[in-house]
Amino acid sequence: MDTSKNKFLSNKGFVLFSILAVIVVLIAVFAPVLAGGIDPTAGNLADAIIAPDSKHLFGTDKMGRDIYARVLYGARISLASTFVLVLAVFVIGTALGVLAGYFGGWVDAIIMRIADMMIAFPGLVLAIAVAGMMGASMRNAIIAIALVTWPKYARMARSLVLKVRHTDYVYAAIVTGSSTWRMLWKYMLPNTITTLVITAATDIGGMMMELAALSFLGFGAQPPTPEWGSMLNEGRDFMQSAPWLMVYPGLAIFITVVIFNMLGDNLRDILDPREE
Repeated sequence: MDTSKNKFLSNKGFVLFSILAVIVVLIAVFAPVLAGGIDPTAGNLADAIIAPDSKHLFGTDKMGRDIYARVLYGARISLASTFVLVLAVFVIGTALGVLAGYFGGWVDAIIMRIADMMIAFPGLVLAIAVAGMMGASMRNAIIAIALVTWPKYARMARSLVLKVRHTDYVYAAIVTGSSTWRMLWKYMLPNTITTLVITAATDIGGMMMELAALSFLGFGAQPPTPEWGSMLNEGRDFMQSAPWLMVYPGLAIFITVVIFNMLGDNLRDILDPREE
């Protein structure tokens, strides 16, 4: 236990980006306090398109809404949506992959053929099509991206399960009467969880970008919801006259994605057995 703890603490990159990730999460949690009680959806046309000043640190948008407050509240929606998406993809993909690898036969054939069909289409294009059919909302955007992303985790989990499915200790456990549930929980899942956790951690930034892309295209969060991708969409018509409308939400996405990508990379360096 102490050795494992030391591995995490001795990795300076992991410690640094863990602290930064916690700060980003705390900003999202305490957005109402940091925003000074400003309502991110309340506009005042008399204050429309005001450049950053002492009253409006990040300026205002075309509806007179405070960009600083909207960026802070946008952290809540963007982070929460991304974490829900990553968790959903991780659970669904891992469960289906483990079942496919353990049972094989028709179970494996059905799950993997569905996965192959999903992979045959460009991910973001298929997500746009699904979100378009379901209707524009953040919930539907999460569902759309989850539908096109789970095959990656399923195929990975399946390949890891197949490596241990026919080993002697697994056959011994079957002979001694271990139930199917026990086999899956004690022997199959532990052999996949580390690699898939690393994958999920490194995918946080990418999935945040995909959600922001769908919102930017109009298939995700809808105005006046303060979400970073939709804020970029609202500000693109004022790119030259009011660049702050895109600069601040763009910086928020950039910084957050970099932090979680670097956190995932350092976590991979710690947990990846090939690094030992």
